[in-house]
Amino acid sequence: MHLRFIKKIKAEISIYDPIGVDKEGNEITLIDILGTHPEVVAEVVENRFEKKRLIEKIQHLTHREKKVLELRFGLNNGARKTQREIAKSLGISRSYVSRIEKKALNKLLHEFSLEGCQ
Repeated sequence: MHLRFIKKIKAEISIYDPIGVDKEGNEITLIDILGTHPEVVAEVVENRFEKKRLIEKIQHLTHREKKVLELRFGLNNGARKTQREIAKSLGISRSYVSRIEKKALNKLLHEFSLEGCQ
């Protein structure tokens, strides 16, 4: 009930926001009732947001750069491939895969550095 009320007045809810009090009058937060160690939950939530940011930045890459990074780091299905495997599947040399990967990672690094400056 309290979460619905807060959601109506706020666009985001923090897992550290108080949601009530216990029998002794101590504040209870959402992280307290999730049943997992607070650091683990915070890490999972942070990883999800970071992955979402990464996926948004990857949209600025060329089709080939996206494909190489998705295959190399398992971004779609979690299965990582070697540069040699990627080269074979795309019909290009391993060294070309390496150059594409390096260029794409530099573009992403640049995108994230621009974001940090804002």
